[in-house]
Amino acid sequence: MLKLTYTQSSFYLECLTLSLEEWVAQRVILGLRVGQSLSIQPSTASFLLPADLPGLEVLKAEVKRDDTEIVTLCACDAEYMEVTLRGSWLLDSSKDAVGVFFTTMSHHTELFLHKLWQEAETP
Repeated sequence: MLKLTYTQSSFYLECLTLSLEEWVAQRVILGLRVGQSLSIQPSTASFLLPADLPGLEVLKAEVKRDDTEIVTLCACDAEYMEVTLRGSWLLDSSKDAVGVFFTTMSHHTELFLHKLWQEAETP
């Protein structure tokens, strides 16, 4: 499972070993215990990867082979590739634009996408 944690200024991508169902159940239980209202909505999330990132062509082939429409790649310009994921948003009741996006796909694709994101974040 991939989890993207969004804040007002950035995001963080994690590859979790929990199943989607286990993670959602844990978050709902936590929300109940602390009295937090939660909302889960099907949606999409996007982020950019450098177009010259080594391994991006392998990701394109992997996405084409999976053919699940969970991951979509689109060239933004000469410098960046937009990665769009289909999944769900978990939002709390606050008015801040803070939330967690989660999705699941083949384990291999999750690990590879996470690895590419880490490489893109390394200065």
